[in-house]
Amino acid sequence: MVSARDLAVEVTRNVAVPMRDGVVLRADVFRPATGGPYPVLVMRTPYGKQGKKFDAYVKAGYIVVCQDARGRYESEGEYESFYRFDTHDAEDGYDTVEWAARLPGSNGKTGTFGASYNAFLQWRLAPLRPPSLVAMAASSIPPRLTQLEGPGTIRPGRRLSWFYAGMSPDMRKRSGAPGPVTKAEAQKLWKSGEEKRLMQFLPWLDLPDSVFEGEAAAVKHWLRNPHLDPCALLDGCPQVAVPNLDIIGWFDHCNDSIELDQALMQHGSTAAARQTRLIIGPWSHSGRGKRKQGTVDFGPAAVLNLAAEEIRWFDRWLKGKTADASPAPPVRIFIMGANQWRDENEWPLSRAVPHTFYLGGKGSANTPAGGGQLSQEPSAVGTNSYTYDPRDPVPTLWTPAMFTVPAEQAPLAERQDILVYQSQPLTAPLEVTGYPQVILHAASTAPDTDFFARLIDVAPDGSTRDITMGMVRARYRNGLADPRLLTPGEVTEYKITLRPTANQFQKGHRIRLDITSSDFPNYDRNHNTAADPNSNARLENAEQTVHHGGIRSSRIILPVIP
Repeated sequence: MVSARDLAVEVTRNVAVPMRDGVVLRADVFRPATGGPYPVLVMRTPYGKQGKKFDAYVKAGYIVVCQDARGRYESEGEYESFYRFDTHDAEDGYDTVEWAARLPGSNGKTGTFGASYNAFLQWRLAPLRPPSLVAMAASSIPPRLTQLEGPGTIRPGRRLSWFYAGMSPDMRKRSGAPGPVTKAEAQKLWKSGEEKRLMQFLPWLDLPDSVFEGEAAAVKHWLRNPHLDPCALLDGCPQVAVPNLDIIGWFDHCNDSIELDQALMQHGSTAAARQTRLIIGPWSHSGRGKRKQGTVDFGPAAVLNLAAEEIRWFDRWLKGKTADASPAPPVRIFIMGANQWRDENEWPLSRAVPHTFYLGGKGSANTPAGGGQLSQEPSAVGTNSYTYDPRDPVPTLWTPAMFTVPAEQAPLAERQDILVYQSQPLTAPLEVTGYPQVILHAASTAPDTDFFARLIDVAPDGSTRDITMGMVRARYRNGLADPRLLTPGEVTEYKITLRPTANQFQKGHRIRLDITSSDFPNYDRNHNTAADPNSNARLENAEQTVHHGGIRSSRIILPVIP
């Protein structure tokens, strides 16, 4: 008998996969050279199947189908991005899954896998319930476009580079449009000047169509109607009949995929679907499974073999294998600071106890030496102020590839447009796990502006590591469907829910909260005007005043695990 690790891998390239409308998509098929029948795993991607390898999956006893999505690379048809309200994504996925189930050597059971956009395509097809689909491993994609972008506009750092150097070259190649036709060519131009030009371009609706190529109309339609959601993945969850494995990171800009897992656990159409599993590590979007994120090393426990984890998942559902007598708990989280894993039966944790820390202090709070304080006792009545100039926004601290990671805040230490509030050194460890919330009482001289809140772990030596952050665009403080401008000078209460986290602040460490009005280019700059920032280029300064104490007690509420 041939052992799994000795299975040779056979590859057939560019196999035709006919869709119901006559369009032919192309897939590479990877299979064990001997034995069978085997279950089939399907990955559909708009990023190009060329060069991908799946030896670990094949040697574990799976046939793997990796397909170029419609209109991408070797597949026919027109590319349809997630900015469009009407696409073939769901039907193409259904047809591909059923085609894969009929491959020679298949046992008729299929699973789908892949992260980010590849996960989006899985969530599109799953509500159609193809009969051969048994399980998914769709990781790291939020259910709404406004979670992938910002409130009311694009997040320019990722989105412009994603189109210019990632998606548009192949669209140009297919259409014959001028400009770079490979990612390598586009990336070279991006770094040699296009990045600087496009990041400073205003307004977004006047961007050249060549940035988005064939998707320009769809992108600009959304920019004119940012309250609409072309994704709406949560709508399909009650129809999904299969379970999902989601592996994401605390620093992943796409970790709102948690909402899809919660919806499936609660409202999936079958008992199997409600056995969805969620794993959250100390990772970024591009660094899943690795111990080091940016400059921070979370230790050997942070390492996770993603392929092995997915194989165990599919072994359970497609082969009926279980390593233990009972399935693992549905949630597994990495506690940063303690740098260890913990299994849970829910997310968020109902046993979390809210602990309130009030903003205050006797100084200006500008910079870490400014005297801003966080205290569990209500502070005296006072204010702290700064000027937000959108021509000089607070720069994002992230990787050269524009992925968010835990970042040392020292490069921002001298900026006067960040208010810094710190606790006294902790006398005992404090675990914060869940969604911290900031209640901010603030006034602005502008009719619209942004406020950002960042939670930071400060070590005894003064080094810092940001834990999580959140933001609010003032005009959308009541939701995208109910925009309301500010009355300049009037104090407004904002509720800023920070992104999910799990961090144990160690004894001797300080809890720090930074308040500012920009994080560019991770988020678009607020122009501080009443005009539509997507169509108007005017920029104005805003004087921001944060209130604390009395009836205007700005504060952060931390979900503390006893």
